[in-house]
Amino acid sequence: MAATETSSPTQQRPQKKESRLFFKTSYRRGVIEAVVIYTLGRLGALISPQVFPDWLFVLLPLLFLFLQYLGGPIWATYRIQSTRRERMSRRFWLLGPLLAGLCFLIDLVISLTLGLAVNALGGVQQGPALWRFFASGEAHLTLSQFALNELRTAVALLALYTVAVVCTRLAQGGFLRFTMPAGGRRVTL
Repeated sequence: MAATETSSPTQQRPQKKESRLFFKTSYRRGVIEAVVIYTLGRLGALISPQVFPDWLFVLLPLLFLFLQYLGGPIWATYRIQSTRRERMSRRFWLLGPLLAGLCFLIDLVISLTLGLAVNALGGVQQGPALWRFFASGEAHLTLSQFALNELRTAVALLALYTVAVVCTRLAQGGFLRFTMPAGGRRVTL
């Protein structure tokens, strides 16, 4: 006769392994990573699209625009560790404007020292804004033109970063899930 065990082995849930790239990080490090991503996109936006060969003529300027306006806040929001189960806390509501302010300061420094961003559809880099203030001819840049350009950048950064952080955070917390149908076999999407 076969012996039966009186105690059944406990079943353990398999542990979910995460890659090292997506380990959760602190708020400060997430902000720093987002600013670095923005800076890379902004420095790439200094390059005239005519420099790129063939299909890269379209792809790389779009990549630089993505890094400037969406890549940083989405990356930081995914990486920042939540201290508790939360949907939207004050720190995530303020993450978008904080990143927009820091990235605007970097944009201001790059514009004054290296040059304004080149239009993604074409254009030629004309040099640093500080030099263009005192230049004559086509290269001349007035203070009002520079202020208008930087104001547009600040508004775009503030709006896009806030929306990107809020939508990314809500998508992480399950806010965008819904259950259907209302019968016995429910499916959560």
